[in-house]
Amino acid sequence: MIWYPYQQMKTMKTPYRIVNAEGVCLYTENRKLIDSVSSWWSVIHGYKHPVLTEAVKSQADCFSHVMLGGLTHEPVEKLSSKLQEWLPGDLDYCFFSDSGSVAVEVALKMALQFYTNRNIRREKVLSLTHSYHGDTFKAMEVGDDEDYHFAFGKKKNVIHIPTEIPALEEAFHLHHDELNCLIVEPLLQGAGGMLMYDISFIKRARELCDEYDVLLIFDEVATGFGRTGHRFVADLVCPDILVLGKALTGGYIGHAVTVANHKVYQGFYGDDPSLALMHGPTFMGNALACSVALKSIELFESEDYMAKISRIAAITRREMEGFEDSRIKEVRMMGGCVCVEVFDPAVLEGYQQFAFERGVFSRPFLRYLYAMVPYVIEEAELVTVLDTMKAWFQMR
Repeated sequence: MIWYPYQQMKTMKTPYRIVNAEGVCLYTENRKLIDSVSSWWSVIHGYKHPVLTEAVKSQADCFSHVMLGGLTHEPVEKLSSKLQEWLPGDLDYCFFSDSGSVAVEVALKMALQFYTNRNIRREKVLSLTHSYHGDTFKAMEVGDDEDYHFAFGKKKNVIHIPTEIPALEEAFHLHHDELNCLIVEPLLQGAGGMLMYDISFIKRARELCDEYDVLLIFDEVATGFGRTGHRFVADLVCPDILVLGKALTGGYIGHAVTVANHKVYQGFYGDDPSLALMHGPTFMGNALACSVALKSIELFESEDYMAKISRIAAITRREMEGFEDSRIKEVRMMGGCVCVEVFDPAVLEGYQQFAFERGVFSRPFLRYLYAMVPYVIEEAELVTVLDTMKAWFQMR
């Protein structure tokens, strides 16, 4: 029996069974659904994209996977080189893993050991309130969302602050000599409620990290590849460590990467074996994943995906700006994301089936009804998604 995610198995409703998928649509046996959430924000090119599908097939004809321990291969070498060229600043060193959560674990492990290797004791992490960085244990520790992680106790070495510059400055003033890193989901906090904040906070964070020799980590697993309206927030403010996942492979295969700058990498480089980063996911640098990731980046560049995202943002603003209802706390929009936050989560009960009956797959959570559509969506399809969201309030 399948144990499904984020569900009480005894009371969960039967999931929709998908038999095919193409473009922005999922297909059950008798219904076509526009996927408004891109399979947890990853399928940016849509389903069954011929270029990406061919990349997987072609690589599988050679081999699907070999370990990176003592071995290497062309797809991982090419992807690493492409990311080195493509990413801003001196984010040049790629450590691959098999999921975003693990990639965050690697980033946090890097930050802690970076100081340990210098015989400096800095065990605390600064993070944001309402943050979510994954469901593995260290990722849970730096997260701040009790709806997901209430069963696992308090965080001993993590300080959480709101996205307000005075709180940021105070935290550095009080704890700078204890901090190894500040980790943020830049500009857009995903699973914590699609919360959006200003770039000025990120810029001040960079200044303070430089002043007090604290590493800055960007978790762009959800925000990367254009979701905020920027290619990466790292293009605006460069972190010391960047974490990417989800859309890295266009949603085809689970894969992620933790990218370090020269300063961090040099903290592990030397003749002493004890300085090495002792981590190694079995499927890191998977050949299928690297091959499809390379083609995904190629599509993003050659087909001007930033223009597609700007079009999505403009249509969304046109359709949603000024939409109000007494049950709605706020409508938030940024890049390829729109969120309707309600006061009472009971208001959203039944919406998923309501949307299903109108040809849209949606998965609201807690108080948040949102859309993060594939970037290849047509205007009429996007309007259908947004009209369905509005209709829920207009018909009740």
